[in-house]
Amino acid sequence: MGKTTPCKIPLLFQSKLLCFSLLYLASTLFFALRNSLSPSQCGFKDPPFDPIQTPLFTYPHSYGEHKYALPARRSSCSSSVLFSDYKVVFKEIQDLCGNSSAFPPVLKYMQGNADSFGGHFGTKKSIAYFDHQNNSLDLPCGFFKKFPISDSDRTAMENCHGVVVVSAIFNNHDKIRQPRGLGSKTLETVCFFMFVDDTTLKGLEHHHLIYEKSNEFKIGAWRIVKVSSKNLYENPAMNGVIPKYLVHRLFPNSKFSIWVDAKLQLTADPLLLIHALVVSENVDMAISKHPFFIHTMEEAMATARWKKWRDVNALLMQMETYCENGLQPWSSNKLPYPSDVPDSALILRKHGLRSNLFSCLMFSELEAFNPRDQLAFAYVRDNMSPKLKLNMFEEQVFEDIAVEYRHSLKRVGIGANDEGSKASNSKGTKRASHELLFINGSSCSSCQNYLLKMWGS
Repeated sequence: MGKTTPCKIPLLFQSKLLCFSLLYLASTLFFALRNSLSPSQCGFKDPPFDPIQTPLFTYPHSYGEHKYALPARRSSCSSSVLFSDYKVVFKEIQDLCGNSSAFPPVLKYMQGNADSFGGHFGTKKSIAYFDHQNNSLDLPCGFFKKFPISDSDRTAMENCHGVVVVSAIFNNHDKIRQPRGLGSKTLETVCFFMFVDDTTLKGLEHHHLIYEKSNEFKIGAWRIVKVSSKNLYENPAMNGVIPKYLVHRLFPNSKFSIWVDAKLQLTADPLLLIHALVVSENVDMAISKHPFFIHTMEEAMATARWKKWRDVNALLMQMETYCENGLQPWSSNKLPYPSDVPDSALILRKHGLRSNLFSCLMFSELEAFNPRDQLAFAYVRDNMSPKLKLNMFEEQVFEDIAVEYRHSLKRVGIGANDEGSKASNSKGTKRASHELLFINGSSCSSCQNYLLKMWGS
């Protein structure tokens, strides 16, 4: 009787460590695949509709519009938002935009000429306009210089009567990216405008996306508007603030607007977004909460620490001015506002008295100090009257409706570094340290009570 030959284990499986590693890899891939295919636990859930399938524009490979996307910081989400049926939303938005009584002309704007576009209304002057109970009072809201664009672009902007999506690239700082997830009728009813300066325009010409001899420029969904920025602000970031906060004046006949920072690519239909975040919530404006900070002073300290604005003394003066005029750290007393610091890369508005007033007041503050709009946000919101009805949605919702990319290059401008750089890659809310009560050896005296309340002292 012959000897039985023992079953020989393949060499590959003789190592226990290797077997364990393979098992771990297999299980990890399984759960990753399952999570990627399963419905999202947060953000938007939309019913089926007929989106545009064909690309809106084909870029040359050299342009690199999809390079350097930033990873999402997704975590568990406390709530979800449901998109309504696209056809229902389309009709409802159309009916709203056609109802002139829903958007009465409630603000009168100051006219005149000045040596700056915003008229140099500092905090001491502009604070008189925060309480807007008298509708006959003229409000300073930019345009003390002519906004330098072509007549054909100006006419096209005035002819936008419904929803407008607005973005801007100055100093060739970003790439033009096409919106995704658009419904079949959206391009017929929603206007897309991208404001650029001469430097950006030359970059587009270099990649053969536009031709210099053309009178009008179009790249996919976006109408490109050339802004001759020589007569505006020396800082390109401040020029970008004009379409960001004065959109209701640039598009006087539009009823809703979405500001999209050029570092973002919109991945959801604008009509669905306006309906879900503004109309259904019955608010004037919708904006994402900041992923790390809830107090204005935290953002100010991060701005100085990460050199997002290099003039620290100017930041100190700005914060002291706000503290002197009543700025307080966030607390439950400010509810229903859940935070003092937004992520202002995406702003959705219904054009009306409160949102237009907020935008005008914000613009005056940004011209007075710097274009870091997160620093002035709570100061304007908390002091203005009538109060802004605001939807500050979760960061995870923001990540469901847009993809964020790194900027193309470092910004060149007065006092500015990389406007789009993140405060930190670490997760969680970052707390400021007590040593920042003093900046450059000077006591931040006006804000000491603010800081003590923020730290719970």
